[in-house]
Amino acid sequence: MEKEICTISITSDSFGDNYTFYEDQTIKRNYDSDSLHSDVTEWLKNDQISSQSKDKLIRNCPEELKEKIMIILNYP
Repeated sequence: MEKEICTISITSDSFGDNYTFYEDQTIKRNYDSDSLHSDVTEWLKNDQISSQSKDKLIRNCPEELKEKIMIILNYP
């Protein structure tokens, strides 16, 4: 497994939504889809993440990692 860069939370309401970024540009999403389906994990590519979620991720990203995360997300 590649080295982890960081985990960014874009949690809304009471459901968790966390994205973990890795050096090889893979992205792991761990989220709660509803009260019966919590802690769901999926592996994503940057084009599978909505522009709204990308905005939230960049907004919540630690300042010192923003450039690296923007490259992984292919964020304008």
